[in-house]
Amino acid sequence: MPGPADRTDVPPKDPLACTECGASSRERQYARTPERRTCEHCLLDARKRLGGLEEDPYELFVESLAEALDLRERETGLHSKRVATHTLLLAAHHYTDVKDLREVYWGSLLHDIGKIGVPDAVLLKPGRLTDEEWRIMRLHPANGHLILEKLPFLAMAADIVLCHEECYDGSGYPAGLKGEEIPLAARLFAVVDTLDAMTFDRPYRKALPFDTAKAEIQRMAGSQFDPLAVDTFLAEETALREMVTLAFPPGR
Repeated sequence: MPGPADRTDVPPKDPLACTECGASSRERQYARTPERRTCEHCLLDARKRLGGLEEDPYELFVESLAEALDLRERETGLHSKRVATHTLLLAAHHYTDVKDLREVYWGSLLHDIGKIGVPDAVLLKPGRLTDEEWRIMRLHPANGHLILEKLPFLAMAADIVLCHEECYDGSGYPAGLKGEEIPLAARLFAVVDTLDAMTFDRPYRKALPFDTAKAEIQRMAGSQFDPLAVDTFLAEETALREMVTLAFPPGR
């Protein structure tokens, strides 16, 4: 009689699953540490334990809200979850306090919460936006900040939401902040957001290769992006390239 090892209907074990909880890399985004693969949940949980922090009752609420935002924009790859995980990977180079890392994660996760106030006719428009439609769209960082600033435990996250469309050379919005006037976490997020926008399918084009996105990010260092953030991106290139490939394997 054939045993379990002979069965062909059992999916193979994911070799890239989380070392801690066993979650598949296709079920959760993960952050690779030097010796193991850890999904973002376990990474933050471990740092919470080391810091003596209790479970946060707001965590599931924040993640559920982000999933609702993705659904409204008809995202098909959990965009908010991806950019939050990838930004956390970069943030680990610059932040050691788990409270800060948690807010970086949440701020990245909720970066577009202000789009709740953008009409569907603008948010879901398949073609080019008019000047007036762009004016409405550009209100979303400030509107998102207004939502989160009322929650003291999301103060740092609110700043990320407010500044995630700012550019290093001052050409961004809503305030035209420049250089280190922009919070570091928002500068890291900007690189990740562009990586995700380029390497995943969009309604107006198919995903571009990782190397194309990398070249564009390097080209924009010092103008759109903080050179420090670009250096951090390059330091995690191998892990980020792998994470993008896991979500959309070659030949998709």
